[in-house]
Amino acid sequence: MTLLKIARMGHPVLLRRADEVADPAAPDIARLIDDMIETMEDARGAGLAAPQVHVSLRLFVYRVPAERSAGGDDPPRETSVLINPVLSPVDDEMALRPEGCLSIPGLRGMVPRHVRIAYSGLDRAGQAVQGVASGFLANVLQHEYDHLDGILYPMRMTDLGQMGFDEEIGRYGVRT
Repeated sequence: MTLLKIARMGHPVLLRRADEVADPAAPDIARLIDDMIETMEDARGAGLAAPQVHVSLRLFVYRVPAERSAGGDDPPRETSVLINPVLSPVDDEMALRPEGCLSIPGLRGMVPRHVRIAYSGLDRAGQAVQGVASGFLANVLQHEYDHLDGILYPMRMTDLGQMGFDEEIGRYGVRT
């Protein structure tokens, strides 16, 4: 496996809609998924979309580490992949959630996100998967899905005063 270079904010690959994956079970897709998982784990991330590693395809890997799990409807989850995903809100309830991004290192901001979402797509074998997500999982899925449409979390923020460097937020908190 290979650690992949992560595209940072300003690179054009992060600003375009990614292409559908034609054959989810293709060997090059399996290799990409394995490399993305290794890259995400090395960077200590909770999710990583293909455009973030300079590959404009509609797939992402994600996980819910135990320390980020809200329990109940949001248990810890092992690393998974979602290929050609479709997300839709379950209802209109929104919440401000703290987000960071491997493509915007060192910064964090409060982003309005749907509290519950329905998701569907394909797994690495090309089998259909679907479910309803809440808590941290819902946040990660929405964040990574945005990458597939060329959207970075600051584009979703309604108050840039709620954005700051990790070190400063750790020291002073986020203004809400």
